[in-house]
Amino acid sequence: MRGNWLNLGSVEVSTRVVLLILLDALRDQADPVLRWLLAGDPAIRWQVLRDLTDAKRSVWEAERRRVARTGWGARLLQEQAADGTWGGGLYSPKWTSTTYTLFLLRDLGLPASHPAARKGCRLLLDRGLWSDGGIDLSVTTRRSETCMTGMVFSLAVCFQPEDARIETIVRHLLEEQMPDCGWNCERWRGATHSSFHTTINVLEGLQEYALTHGASSTQAADAAARGQEFLLAHQLFRSHRTGQIVHPSLTRFSFPPRWHYDILRALDLFRAANADLDPRLADAVALIEKRRRRDGRWLLQNRHPGRTFFEMESVGQPSRWNTLRALRVLRWWRGR
Repeated sequence: MRGNWLNLGSVEVSTRVVLLILLDALRDQADPVLRWLLAGDPAIRWQVLRDLTDAKRSVWEAERRRVARTGWGARLLQEQAADGTWGGGLYSPKWTSTTYTLFLLRDLGLPASHPAARKGCRLLLDRGLWSDGGIDLSVTTRRSETCMTGMVFSLAVCFQPEDARIETIVRHLLEEQMPDCGWNCERWRGATHSSFHTTINVLEGLQEYALTHGASSTQAADAAARGQEFLLAHQLFRSHRTGQIVHPSLTRFSFPPRWHYDILRALDLFRAANADLDPRLADAVALIEKRRRRDGRWLLQNRHPGRTFFEMESVGQPSRWNTLRALRVLRWWRGR
């Protein structure tokens, strides 16, 4: 890729200039996989520019702003109802409800200040916060549910970071951490071992909270470190007792992951935290490398069944989402 188009400093870049930059990059990019990624949706392109090239912040931020105006992000925003909800509900139906649409918009990179996302996120907090400090949006158990709490917490940290209720949720999640250092939404039913699924949903929010709140988030940062240790003790996908793979689904890569855990999502979590390159991650990284096709891309291996507004990719076909995430994990792992 040419060097001159990256040296834009802090200058604000217009959409027209960004498009010209991207077209220039597509022509000159020697790597066909990066060229293919840059030909995708703005939600893909801005993350490729940030994570896989040496593009300046002004370049990828300008492309990120396009997520709200065109492509997948714009299509999802158009589905929001006047009351601020999506899909006619807060948590159901899956996957068109407010929670899961906001979850996807977060992963697409919708700017955190977008008013539609902020409105939807406020609804989740207004209607979901229970007296114990956690979240429940089903209104059936009359108590909070830890997996939902983790998801809504991560959305609030992203889209409503100034909301005072975030501190209440943090305290609740710290109290819910289990002796093995993870979390499980079935703890109140007597579960004694943490869940991969619940743990990653909590960890994504805690890590972002610790990053944005600095010195005031010491307890949250410590809890997140312990949560990482739970995953490391299992090498991300193995039984800590037998060493066997806990379930084949943990090794199949899906996007969007919804509430589900898999090793690519977990490795991307460690990468985002710029965690130490712990040798207990090596088996999971090796599996990522093994799944790379000869053309340098990764497939969409799995889709979680449910209602959607539209499909971004097809199962069994090359996936820009999985390829982007796998490449940035490997870049982090190799120290580049």
